[in-house]
Amino acid sequence: MNKFLKIAIEEAKKGMGKKHGGPFGAVIVCKGKIIAKAHNTVLKNNDPTAHAEINVIRQASKKTKKFDLSGCELYSTCEPCPMCFAAIHWARINKIYYGADSKDAAKIGFDDKILYEILNGKKADLVKKQKMSDSECISLMEKYAKTAHTKY
Repeated sequence: MNKFLKIAIEEAKKGMGKKHGGPFGAVIVCKGKIIAKAHNTVLKNNDPTAHAEINVIRQASKKTKKFDLSGCELYSTCEPCPMCFAAIHWARINKIYYGADSKDAAKIGFDDKILYEILNGKKADLVKKQKMSDSECISLMEKYAKTAHTKY
């Protein structure tokens, strides 16, 4: 077994033992060195976004003082959900390794199937969205675009 995946598993066990959340752990590695490791803390923090992958990205970004984690790899006990995959994308992590897949997670009640169906246009979004025409919001975007800023 891969040593980094094994550490992710240990993180998941730690979180489960403390009743912080489900069987999810993650590790970020850059140039063969562990930058951060974390587990799911959804139950501990009452935060639905506190998945292991989100937590580990936050830790790695804080430690490296960078939001751009390109060149890093993420090891996770499970295939990342759509939210986590989006965060991995925005963090520019180049490679993901995982143990269990989304079908394995669904078998124990962590089913993201509806999200994939919504994202693929096969099902209507359950969240009602309505765009409000607001020139001040658009003005904010235009003002930001004209300033010297970091794109992310």
